[in-house]
Amino acid sequence: MTSRPAAPPSAPGAGAADLHAGGRWLGTMCILGSLFGWSSIPLFLRYFTDLIDGWTANGWRYAVSAVLWMPVLVFGWARGTLPKGLWRAALVPSILNILAQIAFGLAPYYVSPGLMTFSLRLQVIFVTVGAAILFVNERRIITSRGFMIGMSLVILGTLLTIALKPGGLGTGSALGVTLSILAGLGYAAYALAVRKCMHAIPPITAFAAVSVLSAAGIFAVMLVFAPRRGMVVFDLSSKHLLLLALSSIIGVGLGHTFYFISIARLGLAVSAGVVQLQPIFVSIGSMYLFQEVLTSGQWAMGVVAIVGASIMLYTQHRLARAAGTKAVDELDELPVDAEVAMIAQANDEKKPGTRGAHES
Repeated sequence: MTSRPAAPPSAPGAGAADLHAGGRWLGTMCILGSLFGWSSIPLFLRYFTDLIDGWTANGWRYAVSAVLWMPVLVFGWARGTLPKGLWRAALVPSILNILAQIAFGLAPYYVSPGLMTFSLRLQVIFVTVGAAILFVNERRIITSRGFMIGMSLVILGTLLTIALKPGGLGTGSALGVTLSILAGLGYAAYALAVRKCMHAIPPITAFAAVSVLSAAGIFAVMLVFAPRRGMVVFDLSSKHLLLLALSSIIGVGLGHTFYFISIARLGLAVSAGVVQLQPIFVSIGSMYLFQEVLTSGQWAMGVVAIVGASIMLYTQHRLARAAGTKAVDELDELPVDAEVAMIAQANDEKKPGTRGAHES
């Protein structure tokens, strides 16, 4: 009986290459999951405008997020691993997130989801300029040619997208756009506060703490301003209650999980670039679901704003690499809201043997 020929030896590094390819495939699926998931949130909020008020929608959505992340804190408390000063460190970021989320949650009641998300592109300017003010080693970014070009495109594209609305903005749309821009400013301030106040805290723990504090604040605001103190939510059908819960699970749970897996597999620059496409997907969804259509001029200017934001992010990433620093990864910052995740791209100086070294 003849012996079976031995199997040819594997090429050196073949297993590692297959593993790397598998990681890229997983990262691609996850970043697409984040993109589609986060694009659905403004559409969910627009859908709820015909059912409940913004205060109620905000309060209960964040209550669900608190339930999702509370086990992280309970587990840490049981093991005695919660960082000292966690709640004090989370206080300022939580207050800023509450203010930003209120503006974000109310905006769909006054402006279409597409125009809302294009207006939010200004936040990439807010966060980068804020980082330059707070962190000395990043001031070179805002003086670079790439940043100035990108910032000019963001401002031009965003303002023209707003200005080209047929028939003008009117009182309601103007308020909606203002709320969207204020949300972007608030999210930028929140992202910077997380970086300044919580850089030494494990990210999952920081994320959970801010989620819970934000939920408490937003729920309290609901009790003050919402009709029937937010109890109108129980007038909804089981289908609508499920959709309300899903909007929180997708936005705060799955969206963030997918996003940070994609950063680990694809890198920050690629992941951040892909999610810049969110306004396009939101606008397409709004067109089919709510018959809210942007003009060709608005589309063109919206794309200009997205290109500008991408140039700014690329410039920031390139300058960080050239200076030998490392861009923020999933272990440095874990933003609470989808909008924050898209703009929290600041660079931290890394020194051997340290994490999150900061200059101020």
